[in-house]
Amino acid sequence: MSVNWLNQVKWDEHGLVPVIVQDAMGGEVLMFAWMNREALERSAVGGEAVYWSRSRRKLWHKGEESGYSQIIREIRLDCDNDVLLLKVEQTGGIACHTGRRSCFFQKYGENRWQTVEPVLKDPKLIYK
Repeated sequence: MSVNWLNQVKWDEHGLVPVIVQDAMGGEVLMFAWMNREALERSAVGGEAVYWSRSRRKLWHKGEESGYSQIIREIRLDCDNDVLLLKVEQTGGIACHTGRRSCFFQKYGENRWQTVEPVLKDPKLIYK
């Protein structure tokens, strides 16, 4: 696979690019993550999402622990070449480590953050 397309991405000073992850069917934003060059190449070649964990400082294949992987349907690059959009099929319907469909489960209202999405599966049952 030619790596020229990887050179078109504007990587930040840490060699990362932000990634918005969206449900390919319904359009719901599921999560936000980071990729480095290797993560993007592995994702494109393998067809499943691989990200860069800034906290663990390593690559992580989405679902490697939880079993809830992301099958990539499209990879898009924004107009400034500095943000990626992944349109995915979220296996098992859970994208968040809290056991929810989306990581964006808190909504601002009445001067506070309110949890508006249910836990679909207890994280203790997902992560060993």
